[in-house]
Amino acid sequence: MCQVFRRAATVVAVIAAALTVCTAEAAALDKLRVARTGTAIAFTVPEVGQAAKIWDSYRIELELIMVAGDAKVWQALIAGEVDVALNSGPGMGFRAKGAPGTPVAAMAGPPFSFILVVAPDGPIRTIADLKGKRVGVTTAGSLTDWLVRELSRQQGWGIDGIVSTPVGAMRSQMAAMKGGDTVGSMITTAPAFDYEERHEGRILTSFGMIVTHFHTHVITAADSLIARNPDLVNRFLQGWFKTVAFMKSHKEESVAVVAKALGVSPQAAAKGYDNDMQMMSDDGVFDPAAIEVIRNSLVALGILDTVPEAKALYSERFVPVKY
Repeated sequence: MCQVFRRAATVVAVIAAALTVCTAEAAALDKLRVARTGTAIAFTVPEVGQAAKIWDSYRIELELIMVAGDAKVWQALIAGEVDVALNSGPGMGFRAKGAPGTPVAAMAGPPFSFILVVAPDGPIRTIADLKGKRVGVTTAGSLTDWLVRELSRQQGWGIDGIVSTPVGAMRSQMAAMKGGDTVGSMITTAPAFDYEERHEGRILTSFGMIVTHFHTHVITAADSLIARNPDLVNRFLQGWFKTVAFMKSHKEESVAVVAKALGVSPQAAAKGYDNDMQMMSDDGVFDPAAIEVIRNSLVALGILDTVPEAKALYSERFVPVKY
C-alpha cells in the first residue's frame, strides 16, 4: 500500500512539474525595444496598451526608448539598439538609402498632431504674417522643417518664404520664441493646448488641414527582426492597432493615460485627443497619394539626391493588420 502511495505521489510531482513548465512557457513574453521621438499622442499608444493589458494578450513586453529626433531613431536601428521604431513619414527615405529597417505599417495620416504656436500677445495673428519670419523647428531635414517649408510653398512664397530655424526639442523652441529669436514653434497638439491654457502660447494653425495627403508617422521594424521573427512583428502590429481601436472607443480611459504620459493637463490631453485621433490608421495600410507626397519631399529635405521609387520606401507584407 505504501508503495502505491509513493508511486501516486511521484506521478503527482511529475504532473505538477510539467504544469509549472507549461505555465512558465505560456507566461513568457517576447521583449521588444521600441524607439520613439517627440510628444505626440500617437506615441502614447504603447502606454495605453499597457494600461488596458492589450500587449499581454499578444505575449509582448515593451521596452520604450525615447530618442532625440528621427535621424537618431534610424541610428539606433542601424546600431541594432532597437527592434521597432515609431518614426516620421519622411524618415522612410532612410530605407531607400540602405538603412537596415523597413516601414511595415502606416501609423497616422495627415499631420493633425503638429501645431504652429505663436506668442499669445505677439504680432503674428494670421498665417500671412509669417512671411519672412523665423519659425522654430527641431532639426534641419526633419518633419517639422518640411512642414514649415511646405506651408511657405503653399502660400506662394517659395520654400524659404518662412525661415525654418532649427532650435531643437519643444522646450528649446518655446524658449527661443519667448526670447524673440523666433515668432513661432512647431510642437505637438497636447503640449500646444497645455501652453495655451497657461497663456504661454497661442495656436495659429494645425497642419492636418494644410497637408491633406501624408503619413505623419509610420512603424518601422528592424530588418533583422523581420528575418528572425516575422510572427513577432505581426503580433506587435496586432497589439498596436487593437490599442488604437480601444483608444477610439474609450476616450476617458485613454485621455487619463495620455495626460500622464505627456505630462499635460487632462483638459489639454482631451483637446489633443479630439484633434489627433482622426489621423490614426485603423489597419496600417499605406495611402498611395501620401506616399507620393513623401517620396517627392525627400530631395527638398536633403535625405536623398533623387526621388526614389515608391516601393523602395516601405513593405506591404504585414498590412492590412487584422487582430
